[in-house]
Amino acid sequence: MIILQKLFDLSATVFLITPPFTQLNTPYPATAYLKGFLNTKGITSFQSDLGIEVTLALFSKEGLTSLFEHIEKLAPALNENLARIVLLKDDYIQTVDDVIHFLQGHNPTIAHRIVKRDFLPEASRFAQLEDLDWAFGSMGNQDKAKHLATMYLEDLSDLISQVVDEHFGFSRYAERLGRSANSFDELYAALQTPYTYIDEILIRLLHQHIERIQPKMLALSVPFPGNLYTSLRCGQYVKKHFPHIKVAMGGGFANTELRSLSDPRVFEFYDFITLDDGEAPVENLIAYVLGEKPREELKRTFTLVDGEVKYFNNTSCRDYKQSEVGTPDYSDFLLDEYISAIEVVNPMHRMWSDGRWNKLTMAHGCYWGKCTFCDISLDYIRLYEPIAAGILCDRMEEIMAQTGQNGFHFVDEAAPPALMRALAIEIIRRKLTVSWWTNIRFEKSFTRDLCLLLKESGCIAVSGGLEVASDRLLGLINKGITVAQVAQVNRNLTEAGIMVHAYLMYGFPTQTAQETIDSLEMVRQLFKTGILQSAFWHQFAMTAHSPVGIEPAKFNVKKETEAIGTFANNDIVHIDESGAEHELFSYGLKKSLLNFMHGICLDDPLQKWFDFKIPKTKVAPDYIEKSLTEDLYASSKPTSKVVYLGKTPTVETLTKSKKGNTWEVSSLTFQSKKEKYNISVGQPEGIWLAGMLEKLSVKNIKTYTLQEVKDSYEAAGLEDFELFWDNKPVNTLHRFGLLKL
Repeated sequence: MIILQKLFDLSATVFLITPPFTQLNTPYPATAYLKGFLNTKGITSFQSDLGIEVTLALFSKEGLTSLFEHIEKLAPALNENLARIVLLKDDYIQTVDDVIHFLQGHNPTIAHRIVKRDFLPEASRFAQLEDLDWAFGSMGNQDKAKHLATMYLEDLSDLISQVVDEHFGFSRYAERLGRSANSFDELYAALQTPYTYIDEILIRLLHQHIERIQPKMLALSVPFPGNLYTSLRCGQYVKKHFPHIKVAMGGGFANTELRSLSDPRVFEFYDFITLDDGEAPVENLIAYVLGEKPREELKRTFTLVDGEVKYFNNTSCRDYKQSEVGTPDYSDFLLDEYISAIEVVNPMHRMWSDGRWNKLTMAHGCYWGKCTFCDISLDYIRLYEPIAAGILCDRMEEIMAQTGQNGFHFVDEAAPPALMRALAIEIIRRKLTVSWWTNIRFEKSFTRDLCLLLKESGCIAVSGGLEVASDRLLGLINKGITVAQVAQVNRNLTEAGIMVHAYLMYGFPTQTAQETIDSLEMVRQLFKTGILQSAFWHQFAMTAHSPVGIEPAKFNVKKETEAIGTFANNDIVHIDESGAEHELFSYGLKKSLLNFMHGICLDDPLQKWFDFKIPKTKVAPDYIEKSLTEDLYASSKPTSKVVYLGKTPTVETLTKSKKGNTWEVSSLTFQSKKEKYNISVGQPEGIWLAGMLEKLSVKNIKTYTLQEVKDSYEAAGLEDFELFWDNKPVNTLHRFGLLKL
């Protein structure tokens, strides 16, 4: 059994819950954001990630013993693979605690036994293993063992989903019921049936928490369809057994799917549903529950009034600025008990499941806000508000002190390059040791020098939307980028040592088979040139709040129906008469990508991935390679910031002679952690440069533009600034931290 929390007074006004399942390696941040805000208002709260708690209860010696006893009572007909798992039940029961402790980082030495392949029982997942020696090398025992332990858990997951509970999945539960549920009928019917095996575990843990916390309100965060059903089960149980506790639901699923909710049956499970930013709605809701405000002052909240769904939005109540919402609070979570798994060995791809990441946001909304497939009409994307770099660093330091973890995942729609630059400088100035990654747009602002700055501050990876790797379709999407531009940005990032993941899309309106294959060829070349490390294909979905969904005719597609459901309304079934039969390409695109991510089959013909005839690509085989030769040394603007990250160079005056002539030069020696480097320039220029580098040092609050640097050079009586600054000696100093940003 897991230990839920330390036994002390846990009473709180609000019980914040993330229902199963989201991630196993790190807490989903929504409740931590809300808890941080409630702290600023003096409102007591307690939070729980029931996903990790259910997982730990299930995958334990006691949990597996109960699971196998349950299966024996069912006496199901089993295929060969599942029968093997059941026959090996004693081995699973004996090893499961060791595996979980290892994946939690508590038992690293067991890796030596796991990699021998005679410690863990193995079923069908192990038959899919890649060449582990190739993937991890001779020194990767910990990672190799993590991958094997992940396959072990996946085997058990197959047993659970195929025999015990068809809805089970490690990062989602009953997702099919929640996805595109225009009608509440199917979900409602499922909620009238007896508890599933997983439900029983969930409800037991929920009951224990409520008895201990005694909250006045339960707030359920539902970011995805994959944790909607379990949130409804939680609400159902609380409303039946603890009717004095009010139940509220909010989060990403409500924000996108429930904006036209009208089915009163939903309120048999929840008392309230809030939309968009949660701080002001939750604050008003708590005041209402405590009898301090009337119902009419609720903000962006659905509730049931006389049997009808009513929406209250107190427009006089303003939303909070991002500087006012406080620092996310990760207390209460079982931070030492999250599980780091490696399902895919690609070093970038695994970051979503491996490692504990503190989640933060650099900016509310999206600074671009134009992509036609995106829900840009909704406030959580439309309203852009960046957070000052100083406040971000303050929050990072607070969270590191609280959690003991210095890894950060900035979960922005798209992190703004200017703010990333300011944050990187602030991190370096404060001498914080952090590792961080985020989502970006592949725009030309990511120059060589900016990427070097980000790397120096601890940025290890970025993800971004390449979407359809076709310039025509990127224009239709209004992405504001070209494939060649993406290639150049990826080169800058990769050469700086920052890994790159691309989100890829197929099936955008009017996309032809030719364009799909040409996109795949672009992706192949990006991997072949080594400037893309990881990617993921997903099929285009038309959503109600995107420009495509709002004006489908503009994109030459039709809605299959104009009917609006009474429950979830977001994904729209559409007819694309001019495009390809997109589903045909799904398997081949994903299979090819899995190989590309592991550096194999990069020279094979594209036809290899499809069992039907495809058009030949029209993309030149060296298109990406040629793109990388363009715009290599783009000139800096006078307004560019110049920053020096390196150490103060030592300066010597040397006398040189040639053919009877003598002159003095300045020899500047630069030291880095790896190497020593020397440049020689004219003596007056050298003296000026050494003094200027002191002023440009990142440790100084004042920053200088390139124009100010030039003015200083000329004020010193020196000539030909561009010739001096762009000549090889100074131009190579970016390796030692002289950056033009």
